[in-house]
Amino acid sequence: MIVHELMEQAGSNFAIFDGFAKAFSVLYKHHNIACSVSGGKDSDIMMDIITKLDEEKKVRYIWFNTGLEYQATKDHLDFLEKKYGVEIERVKPIKSIPASCKEYGQPFLSKYVSGCIYSLQRNGFKWEDKPFEELLTEYPKCSSALKWWCNKYRNVERNFAYSIYDISYNKYLKEFLIENPPWFKISKNCCNYAKKKVSAKFIKDNDIDLMIVGIRKAEGGIRSAQYKTCFSPSSDPNGCDFYRPLFWYTADDEREYEEIFGVTHSDCYVVWGMERTGCVGCPFNKNLLKDLEIIKTYEPKIYIAATTIFKDSYKYTQMYRDFVARKKEGG
Repeated sequence: MIVHELMEQAGSNFAIFDGFAKAFSVLYKHHNIACSVSGGKDSDIMMDIITKLDEEKKVRYIWFNTGLEYQATKDHLDFLEKKYGVEIERVKPIKSIPASCKEYGQPFLSKYVSGCIYSLQRNGFKWEDKPFEELLTEYPKCSSALKWWCNKYRNVERNFAYSIYDISYNKYLKEFLIENPPWFKISKNCCNYAKKKVSAKFIKDNDIDLMIVGIRKAEGGIRSAQYKTCFSPSSDPNGCDFYRPLFWYTADDEREYEEIFGVTHSDCYVVWGMERTGCVGCPFNKNLLKDLEIIKTYEPKIYIAATTIFKDSYKYTQMYRDFVARKKEGG
């Protein structure tokens, strides 16, 4: 059986060894399976694992086209199709990133922060520092966002200095917003309408019983913190389970897997030198300035598009970074 051969090749790396065993078991128990392919590093390894184990060809590979994508990513998808002998279905967004940003607002700092600011903006928040109870009386329709604003998620009983769900997780952000209220709409809906809602619709329309995604716990952040394990069963017997085959992989595990099984990544990584890809020019990117210079060099047309779509967010992000630098220096 091929799974035993793959486990032998994994050698002493338990994450890879155990990952093959778990993936084989999960695939065996499901019948209508979809694997979400992004064209990024994690996705490449995930696809290599699944194609090796899917002897019955049960898995459908899908790529969500956000409307703002690297040509290098599109070329890499063509390469993956030829390498593995599969079709990667291109799924259109409900609303493209440019359309969503125009209608709902631009992303800023992180999905979670953008979602909180979006809620506050919709309720006419005045960016004021008042007690939670007082603010809740004034803005009763955005309780969760106000908890973020007032650092109410911090677990004082355990002596946590901060919570990833509080505004204090991002140093000086509250002070910055009070002194520099955003003049433009902020939202995370570009991701919702280009990926999240599209995925949910695809699952429902195609009766998918297992969705495979490339999330790793070692990534950190709220996305990975939402999960405690690699597998999330649906509460509905006829619903869709979620499986994250790389959940327990570290960066070292990924490098070892790449060496053992000869995984090839897109030009974004091997030619351009990017550390991560994701959506083109996304303001959530911690290496944004560096990556923008790379994009400008290799794909100037998409660079112009990104700097136009996210213009206000880029400016606001730089203002925030400058603000934090001044505060650290005692200014």
